Amino acid sequence: MTGASRPRRILVLTGLSGAGRTTALKSLEDMGWEVVDNVPLRLLERLLESPPPAGALDEDRPFALGIDSRTRGFDTGRILSRVSKLREDLDVSVLFLDCAGAELARRYSETRRRHPLAQDRPAEDGILRERELLAPLRAAADHLIDTTGLTTNGLQAEMRALFGADGAGGPTLSIMSFGFSRGVPRQADLMFDMRFLRNPHWERDLRPLTGLDRPVADYVAADPAYAEALERIEGLLLMLLPRYAGEGKSYVTVAIGCTGGKHRSVHVAQRLTETLRAAGFSPTLTHRDLVR
Repeated sequence: MTGASRPRRILVLTGLSGAGRTTALKSLEDMGWEVVDNVPLRLLERLLESPPPAGALDEDRPFALGIDSRTRGFDTGRILSRVSKLREDLDVSVLFLDCAGAELARRYSETRRRHPLAQDRPAEDGILRERELLAPLRAAADHLIDTTGLTTNGLQAEMRALFGADGAGGPTLSIMSFGFSRGVPRQADLMFDMRFLRNPHWERDLRPLTGLDRPVADYVAADPAYAEALERIEGLLLMLLPRYAGEGKSYVTVAIGCTGGKHRSVHVAQRLTETLRAAGFSPTLTHRDLVR
């Protein structure tokens, strides 16, 4: 393989059908990756040796290959063997997109598409068969994203956090607010419950506002337990994040929850983000349920 055409990074993106592979590949493309979908892995070396696309500004840009059970000649053993061989010369990693079976079945029902492994049977049959087929790839993956509770925007944010930069100097950090009434985020590494703070929802003037508004922030911050609780949470994060970096953890999600994800969690997530940025970290802040 010639050095002139060799990408600096290769990602094999796979996972369950319906788990968001198309969205993930589009996110990588938007971030400047060269993306190819459903090319047989045996052709990968030839593809990498070919000249970059016409007009490409960076011949050394990272490369992503999408592959799943629909790929011609799909075989998990061959895929893992090919990845192992490529790693002898290149920086190659595997991303697996997972999702709960019930959620996948719901997505297929809403879109009225047939599952690729169950053309003449219920989608649940294909989901189960594909999960068993892909189990070795899931076990060997370097990165795992569970898209069960993620919106399209949520998955795009996950992709940006993981692959938007080469990210030296510590784990990629995400701060997320959410509402327990809509379920806990499955991808959270650390989770803090703000339901012990007094709830602006019960104040008529504050109910239409959000945690981004100053009256709500002032109301939450006036709770007698607020100052000590936030000080302890901030101290814990400032202690843990360098330890995560020392252990080689590349991605940390901190989830802050309240009942509806509109007031208390939003304000606290905003404050934690500001504190961590002041301490030299670069967290990405998202409010999962605020738009709802």
